[in-house]
Amino acid sequence: MTKTIVLVHGAWLNSKAWENWKLRYERRGYIVVAPDWPGDEGDPVDLKAHPRHELVNYGPKEIVTHFERIIGALPEQPIIIGHSAGGTFTQHLLDRGLGVAGVAVDPAPTPGVRIPLTAAISTLPVLGDPFSGRKVVSMTKRFFGKRFANGLPRDQVDYHFERYIVPTAGKFYWDGLLGGAGPITWNSRTRAPLLLIGGGLDLIAPATLTRLIYEKQKQAASLTELLIYEDRSHYVCAEPGWEEVADFALAWAEKNPAGRQRCRPGRLNQRAGGEATTTGEYDEDPIDATNCRGERAGLSPGPGRDQLRTRAFRALSLQPRHAILAVCGTDRPSEGGRLRP
Repeated sequence: MTKTIVLVHGAWLNSKAWENWKLRYERRGYIVVAPDWPGDEGDPVDLKAHPRHELVNYGPKEIVTHFERIIGALPEQPIIIGHSAGGTFTQHLLDRGLGVAGVAVDPAPTPGVRIPLTAAISTLPVLGDPFSGRKVVSMTKRFFGKRFANGLPRDQVDYHFERYIVPTAGKFYWDGLLGGAGPITWNSRTRAPLLLIGGGLDLIAPATLTRLIYEKQKQAASLTELLIYEDRSHYVCAEPGWEEVADFALAWAEKNPAGRQRCRPGRLNQRAGGEATTTGEYDEDPIDATNCRGERAGLSPGPGRDQLRTRAFRALSLQPRHAILAVCGTDRPSEGGRLRP
């Protein structure tokens, strides 16, 4: 199994946003590579004070090529984990045959996938200006707190905005409308396993978008899985509880490297008594998927963040031979029945 991880950040952030994930993974013995997008190098405080016009030269195609070269120079194929646009780029990198496994966290609009209204609204500060394609755009603190990091405690907004947010190029958004980094081969026979993680409170790349991407990606021959944290925002990689997401992402990638047998459909169901169980074909006997539910299980939100780690890692104990659609962070059925603790 590889001991190298590549972290791919999204728009409005640079590699500093991965500082906690990088340290956490390094303590696990991994070599962690967290490159900046071209032009994003430096301290976010300085970049906000002195935006770099060179950013207007880089759109999705150039950024994916940048990461492709970096990964190609590594001594071994890595686990690739990306957030937001980085989650979209992770899909492109896997599509190009890179990586032993990929995790796309809150992936941004992806070529070939319909954009939900919520995501479209969040692009208006950039695309609302028809001349922004040749501009470097800065995010306002209000937008950061209201839409980008709406799951962050209010008394932490100022600190995170100053420490992590950077300007981004309007070109990135406009090029995205024109096809981004190009099409993805959804029915790929060679793509490495992929986990998609979404947030139920995400207003930038909503969970509906993550599910739409999942519906496309599950056509691939390799394993594709989806996990939704219902009480997480787009800022899931830094808001309280980020450790649970980081640990689950890595544990999943360690468990599902490239080379697994081709999968057959599996799903989460809710039985008459209210228990959530798995069905489909498995490498081992199916087990109860307590505290996670299928897409139509009809469960209402309930738990605090301190319970999510147990639930996420119970999901890991499933042994699917194809996609499992799971939503973690629920505790109580809304239409009768119960879940076992």
